[in-house]
Amino acid sequence: MKLQCPRSRIGPLGSRTHLLGTPHTLAAPPHVPVALFLPPPSSSSLTATGRSRLSHAVGRRRSAEGRGNPPRISAGEASRAGERFAPSVGSELRLHREIAIAVAAAASPPTLRDRYQLRRSSMDPARTSLGRMLLDEITPAVMVLGTPLVEEACRKNGLSFVEMLSPFCGFSNIDVPVRTASDQPYRLQKFKLRLFYASDIRQPDLQVANERLKEVITQAGEKDLSNLSSDLPQVDELLSRSESEILPSWFEFFNKELIRTMSFSDHEAFDHPVACILVVSSKDEQPINRFVDLFNGDQLPSLLNDGVMDPKILKLYLLVHDNQDGAPEKATKFLNEMKSTFGSNSSQLLCINSSQGGLVEHLQNPWAPFKTDASPTHRLGCFLNIDDFNEIKNLMQDLASKHVIPYMEEKVRVLNQQVSATRKGFRNQIKNLWWRKGKEDTPDASNGPVYTFSSIESQIRVLGDYAFMLRDYELALSNYRLISTDYKIDKAWKRYAGVQEMMGLTYFMLDQSRKEAEYCMENAFNTYLKIGPTGHQNATRSGLWWVEMLKTRDQFKEAAGVYFRIPGEEPLHSAVMLEQASYCYLLSKPPMLRKFGFHLILSGNQYKKSDQIKHAIRTYRRAISVLKGTTWSYIQDHVHFHIGQWYSFLGLYDSAVSHLLEVLSCGHQSKTTQEFFLKIFLQTVEKTGKACEVMRLPLPVINSSSLKVVFEDHRTYASPATAGVRESLWQSLEEEIVPSLPTARSNWLEVQSNYISKRNKDSNICIVGEAIKVVIEFQNPLQISIPLSDVSLMCELYARSDDADSEANSSTAELQNDEATKLNVDRFMNSDMSSFALSNVEFTLEGGGRKMVQLTVTPRVEGTLKIVGVKWKLSSSVVGFHNFVTTSMKKIQKGRKKNKQSPADNLKFVVVKTVPRLEGFIRSLPEKVYTGELQQLTLELNNKSDLSVKNLKMKISHPRFLNIGNLNMDFPACLEKKTNGVEQTLLEPHTSNVLPNVFSFPEDTKIQKASLSTALYGMLYNLEVFPSLDVSFQISACPYTLEEFLVQMDVVNKTSSKNFQIHQLSLIGYQWEISLLQPTDSIYSSPTLMSGQAFSCYLMLKKRKRLDSSEGNGSHGCSLTVSDIRLSTEGAGGMMYDTSLSPLKDFHNVERLQHGKSLEGDSNAVDFVLLSRPLNRETDPGVSDLPSLFSHHECHCSVSSTSPISWVVEGPQLIHHNFSTSFCEVTLKMTLYNSADAAASVRINTLESSRNDGAQSSDASTLASGNQAGWHNVSLDSDIKVTSDVSGIRMKPLSSDSVSPFVWTGSSSTKVQLPPLSTLGIPLQICVFSPGTYDLSNYILQWSLVLPDDQGNDGKTRPSSGTCQGYTYYLTVLQST
Repeated sequence: MKLQCPRSRIGPLGSRTHLLGTPHTLAAPPHVPVALFLPPPSSSSLTATGRSRLSHAVGRRRSAEGRGNPPRISAGEASRAGERFAPSVGSELRLHREIAIAVAAAASPPTLRDRYQLRRSSMDPARTSLGRMLLDEITPAVMVLGTPLVEEACRKNGLSFVEMLSPFCGFSNIDVPVRTASDQPYRLQKFKLRLFYASDIRQPDLQVANERLKEVITQAGEKDLSNLSSDLPQVDELLSRSESEILPSWFEFFNKELIRTMSFSDHEAFDHPVACILVVSSKDEQPINRFVDLFNGDQLPSLLNDGVMDPKILKLYLLVHDNQDGAPEKATKFLNEMKSTFGSNSSQLLCINSSQGGLVEHLQNPWAPFKTDASPTHRLGCFLNIDDFNEIKNLMQDLASKHVIPYMEEKVRVLNQQVSATRKGFRNQIKNLWWRKGKEDTPDASNGPVYTFSSIESQIRVLGDYAFMLRDYELALSNYRLISTDYKIDKAWKRYAGVQEMMGLTYFMLDQSRKEAEYCMENAFNTYLKIGPTGHQNATRSGLWWVEMLKTRDQFKEAAGVYFRIPGEEPLHSAVMLEQASYCYLLSKPPMLRKFGFHLILSGNQYKKSDQIKHAIRTYRRAISVLKGTTWSYIQDHVHFHIGQWYSFLGLYDSAVSHLLEVLSCGHQSKTTQEFFLKIFLQTVEKTGKACEVMRLPLPVINSSSLKVVFEDHRTYASPATAGVRESLWQSLEEEIVPSLPTARSNWLEVQSNYISKRNKDSNICIVGEAIKVVIEFQNPLQISIPLSDVSLMCELYARSDDADSEANSSTAELQNDEATKLNVDRFMNSDMSSFALSNVEFTLEGGGRKMVQLTVTPRVEGTLKIVGVKWKLSSSVVGFHNFVTTSMKKIQKGRKKNKQSPADNLKFVVVKTVPRLEGFIRSLPEKVYTGELQQLTLELNNKSDLSVKNLKMKISHPRFLNIGNLNMDFPACLEKKTNGVEQTLLEPHTSNVLPNVFSFPEDTKIQKASLSTALYGMLYNLEVFPSLDVSFQISACPYTLEEFLVQMDVVNKTSSKNFQIHQLSLIGYQWEISLLQPTDSIYSSPTLMSGQAFSCYLMLKKRKRLDSSEGNGSHGCSLTVSDIRLSTEGAGGMMYDTSLSPLKDFHNVERLQHGKSLEGDSNAVDFVLLSRPLNRETDPGVSDLPSLFSHHECHCSVSSTSPISWVVEGPQLIHHNFSTSFCEVTLKMTLYNSADAAASVRINTLESSRNDGAQSSDASTLASGNQAGWHNVSLDSDIKVTSDVSGIRMKPLSSDSVSPFVWTGSSSTKVQLPPLSTLGIPLQICVFSPGTYDLSNYILQWSLVLPDDQGNDGKTRPSSGTCQGYTYYLTVLQST
């Protein structure tokens, strides 16, 4: 089986085109003979060693095949064999190295190393940017010496002689055979010559070179002038582009010009002329003599005269004939003389200007890149036709292929022989080292030793440079290595750095060791810098080549570091280097965006120092895209401010204003900086010479979230504060005022609904002639004050016939914010201002201040009104606009959630005709009041419309604090009691005590003018309430009586300066009455309750004696009564107030409802009302001085315990009995009371007493534990003395070991049914067997309520059953005589 390896077709510059698939896709099955067919290289393409290595590798595989194994050539063997394929012949020979690797890959699966080598081999260094630069810049130089008549003939075409030949000095496919120093042939495909006048072969003047570079940069800036105001691409867009699209196009040209400023250095040979062209015109007299005079005169460059260059260079004699001067017969004659004198190969004739009339126009002018100072209207080469073109082209190709290349080839061969004879070999190397021994100890010189062109060091350098220009990179590298050591020992540091520089470039062109190439470039760069200022220019060139080398290998981050290290004595050069470094950071992986932006800013700063304003603007603008979204506020301010200043300097004031706007809102800057920014901005605006209108003026800041719209449709407001109340509160008040029946017209809006189009159904409604108020907050982010004037709204009002147009104009919501703002401003400026009136406000915002500003618009005609934004004027020079962002309001179908709308959604109105309008206020309303203070106020209403108003209704949000009274009452005299009775009935049973939610004015109340529909008027008042009296009550049951309770009242005066007189206490409940336990005079230490003073008093609360004899009827059928007691010290003649009268009754009912309960039907709860009067007049201006009364209400005070069953045991406390005759029987009565609303089942269980529980000792410690249940022994020896009427007789106490001292008689368990709210008596009896004191608490009372099925606990916390231990009841029985 045979596998054909794909062959390659050789193209220009070593390019290849694969004819078949990739080589590594070929594979052979195991145990199958394989024959490898290599592309047949020419015999000159392989060295003997290369052939033997490859043959040896294949031979070994064939021997393996003989043993039955499949032949395989490893990639390493083939690669090593290929590396020896004529390594000194450049890119053509590298092709065969690639083929060797491809063959190895076809024979065995590719390894990772093989693939890496394939990738590297596919990159031809000559095709990279650095390779192209080296092929253009390091090429043979040709010196030109000509007569003035030659230049005169060429200037007819607007060109010099060198400019005329320059386009034809580059050859892309010259195809010249060349032999290396070791006689290895190869062919040159691409070649270039550089032509220079002899006067230009010198080191350029530094000042002139800098001016040339400045001109290059300035011209590049002029080309970019049109792009200064255009939008630059963002960072994300830049990252998606290639390197050539990102970098400015003039960078490459600038770098080449910068490298050319270091031409013709004395330590390098590639700029030394290889040949000299002597040019004489056919019009010159005695042309032969002119040729001799040209080279022997004083026109030769100083490098030749100083001995730096070899004067024995190739000479070519050229005779130029101008066809405009006649036929070339004379020139032909001169040519023959030249050939006889100088030789036929060195003599040439060039005829030019063959076109008659100079009318030739070249569509693609080849001289334009070489003629930088040509006038755009001048036609270059106008006398040169196609024949002249071909003749010039042939001349230059012959010069290169037949003269320059062969001469250089021969020169290389001769020099190589000389160097080999003197420096190569072990003996020569030892000799050289011995000769240079001791030079290490010599001090460093500024320029090092001087080497003439005849020295062996100069010859080695010339050999290396010639070999480099002829693409023999291996020979060049070997000679560079050889001379590098000599220069280092001689301390010729500049020459040493130059050799290191060329070694790095040679490594790169050989595509060999990257580390060696980078090491040599870095070594050259650092050495140039160490030399000092004389080496900085060369360091710049070395750095630029090093950068290109790193960029070729995608080492952009390292390349940026080299750019940063390139010395920049001139700020302009530093600016360009910094800008190129910034793009390297952008192209690195991953992109280093912050360093990209930072270096752009550094570059722009250097451009500004060099007066390159346009480039500074370009770099700063490019950095803006990086700074967006960052917190680098100071850097952003720096960039925008300087861009604005530079635009202003160029006269682009609109662009300057747009950037200066970005720094106005700089609250983070110092006060001085803020003043400076604002001053520059206003000065720039003034320079525009026109009214400056800014769509997004950042001063002041408009807080859109604070936007509030106050307008009056069916509801009007008494004050701006009223309009600020939440909408839900007004809606809750309106629900019961506005009729809800479908047939009733709720308000005048329904009257107008027929006139409103469907598309405006979601719009608000306003009234002609009534102002719409917009409240919005203005904020000053600066520390300095800013004056604002002409602050007003921007509105549009369309008549009803124009609604369609206004709807079409509503499409602005679909535009961007800036575009919508501009469109709204244009409409506002062009709208009819007579259809509405706007308010203008002028104010000054202090530093860091905020101000809520109210702006109004008053429509004058009916139609559709839109409030689109607000405008203002800053410092009386800049008009700012702010657009209220609105979203279209959509109708929400049933079941869908309504979208949340912004405050700006309320800015569209339908303007309708005049409607009823009320105004009102409360007269004498104080700003400050005390808790519990009662005052009489007056509400006044006024009709401001042309329509009458009737059927007025009113609802109050807090009836607990404000209620409706009688206009004609005399307060507080209207509350005085008319009788002296203590109790009065407030309400009949089963009647409601709740105030109506809505107060209706009397039907005859009418504010004159004719009637129409319903309108609403809202009022809001804020009161500051101070504490007055703190009143609390504690109720505890009496243990020895039923339905009696002890009440403790505590009163504290919490005011700071007010004194009170406690006047009266009223009790409200079902058949309860209250009384004092002590006289009134003994309650107070002083008749006045001073500020901060407190007092307590005790009262008795008990059930009132019923007039009927019925029991068990509960509260039903009973009246809610009031019991009053006087607490003042005025005596019996003092006035008392009736709490059953309004407004005391109304406020008390509201207080009951405030707790969510009603007193009706609850006989176990009472209310207290404490009335007091202030004693001193009020001095505070905010407090009313009108007559007032203080009332404090304590509602729902419970008079029941946790158990609904209470009882009391009644009977004798002391009995005398003669136990000698019989035991003592004692009859008791237990009275039960059921305070519950349900019937109760009660069981009384009596317990037996033990022997030790009989008599109780009257010892104090024992009596103190009287709360314990059961019987206890009481010692009668010490406390109870039983005497007898019989003298001398003394009774002995019974022994403690005797029987129980007393027992319960009768039934041990008694069960009774107790109706609700009823009392029942049960008789009890005991038998006492001995004298003593006994505790009759050894019984248990078990109870349970009989509740209906649907009642349960009725939400109460009291239990429905329980067990109670008997109360302590002491009975003392004494022995009688």
